[in-house]
Amino acid sequence: MENITEDSLVNLLNQVEVLLQGADTLEKAYASQINTVHPAFRESSKNLMHYLALRKHDNRDLQLQLSSLGLSSLGRAESHVLTTLLAVRNQLRLLLGHITKTPQEIVAVPSAVSPLQSQITALLGKATPERKGRIMITFSSDIAEDYGMVRDLIEGGMNCARINCAHDDKTVWEKMVRHIKKAEKEVGRDCSILFDLMGPKLRTGPLKPGPKVVAIHPKIDEVGEILSPAKVWLTCKGGSAPSRVDLTLKVSAEWLSHATVGSAITFKDTRRRRRTFTVVQKKSSGILVQLPKSAYLSTGTQLQLETSTGEKCTETIGDLPAMVIPLNLKVGQDLLLHREPIPGEPARYDKEGNQVEPAHISCTLPEVFTRVKVGEPILFDDGEIEGVIEEVSPDVLRVKITAADEAGSKLRPDKGINLPESDLQLHRLTEKDREDLASVVKHADVINLSFVSHPEMVEELQQALVDHKAEHIGIMLKIETKAAFSNLPHLLLTLMLKHPAGIMIARGDLAVELGWRRLAEVQEEILWITEAAHLPVVWATQVLEKLTKKGRPSRAEITDAAMAQRADCVMLNKGPHILKSISLLDDIMKRMQEHQYKKTSLLRMLHVSELDGQLN
Repeated sequence: MENITEDSLVNLLNQVEVLLQGADTLEKAYASQINTVHPAFRESSKNLMHYLALRKHDNRDLQLQLSSLGLSSLGRAESHVLTTLLAVRNQLRLLLGHITKTPQEIVAVPSAVSPLQSQITALLGKATPERKGRIMITFSSDIAEDYGMVRDLIEGGMNCARINCAHDDKTVWEKMVRHIKKAEKEVGRDCSILFDLMGPKLRTGPLKPGPKVVAIHPKIDEVGEILSPAKVWLTCKGGSAPSRVDLTLKVSAEWLSHATVGSAITFKDTRRRRRTFTVVQKKSSGILVQLPKSAYLSTGTQLQLETSTGEKCTETIGDLPAMVIPLNLKVGQDLLLHREPIPGEPARYDKEGNQVEPAHISCTLPEVFTRVKVGEPILFDDGEIEGVIEEVSPDVLRVKITAADEAGSKLRPDKGINLPESDLQLHRLTEKDREDLASVVKHADVINLSFVSHPEMVEELQQALVDHKAEHIGIMLKIETKAAFSNLPHLLLTLMLKHPAGIMIARGDLAVELGWRRLAEVQEEILWITEAAHLPVVWATQVLEKLTKKGRPSRAEITDAAMAQRADCVMLNKGPHILKSISLLDDIMKRMQEHQYKKTSLLRMLHVSELDGQLN
């Protein structure tokens, strides 16, 4: 105690007092809003104000001094700010009283129990046994026809299914919901259903249709040796393939009946090259065939099957979807962005290779044409392509490409467009959002609002749920824009008007809007603020992406998955190896929950640092 002086303790007490007064001032400033939040969030909204007041100051020097005295350094105060500050003040007063031999006022410290766990359960349902964090899976279109996969996902540990309203339609969504409900009963586990409203997302429009041709290729290694043949599922009923395939084609039941395992099916592809499918498996709904060489099939291609009696049966391939030929954009080129939904086309060149017309494509929200300015940046496809707006007219934006791959970057339809420096004033639910909401309220446990940027949009969704008599449905806000991050405290206060509620950190668009360099610190700030508000948070975008798509994880994404455990739910996107990803994530989350909760290290007995023998 020799190094502790009366002056140093008084100085520390004064600093803590400033923090307490700031917390009280901010709480009073927002008292009218705090009084209107749902009762389940009343104390949480106060704690949020206390935390924001605490973080208005640079407390690093104070933290070091408190830590040197063996006191709380305030570094884990998010969920109970007032309790922490009052406890520290009491301890400093006791030290001051000990040194000065004078009595000090000690106040009662309120309980520090956080309601977060009950809020997580209210929003996302019960946890899986032995794992506290939840796992959410984004469904892809094919899952509507694959009940077995849904059952396996729930059995593997999925707690919440995310259905993205930006894709498919209500018929497909309802099939997915039926699969989930059936699988819940079969597996004996609950699975919450989250519908993700598209929101005012700016996307690229359609491209001019290409030829109706589909390509299939065997898998080859680096030197061109075949690793596995291409697989095609020929079906008469639309049933699911028995394994992952490269292509599914609809054929007649009568023609299919003549096929047997080992049958050869010959055809000439669009290049007039003779190719042969070999039947390797037959089911009542179709046959699985293999092809050891590349082939290009088109509408009208004829498949010839020889029966066991030598008779030749011919089947003509029906209408195939048109190929989408993406735009290839290079640095220095112009791109025209249309207001009207004109199908996009690649740039046109003369015989000498000189560009005579730039590439063009439309965008989905014509409102932006009146709100962007020359010189503002524009990014496409999660920031893969960057540009700057060089000319603005009522119907067309001329963009100069400033960053792309050396050989050019591909731009396809329905890819995101970000305008991080533009004030787009997109604060309302879109007409599509309202139509989709009317379709999904009877199925949803949670509605996730994409591209929210202003409290008005949250209030509009809350009122829409009231109008649909669906106030029981939870609301989640997807934080993915610069505006949403800037307005986060106001968004949270508005969100807490209804219960249950939470947020999703959509790291992909957030990184594009704020820059990849800032993503790490921004996602940390969001985690801290949401913990202070006692709101559940979902960690989303590209978690275990390489494992899900390729079957093997990278070292970096294993670390990322371990860090994700600090959130209350982790989202995976579906891919060919999604079951492996769920299994690995489940294991990582179970292990990490023994070591850390949020920012707090849990001092479980170490198993890796035991000393053999005795120290002398």
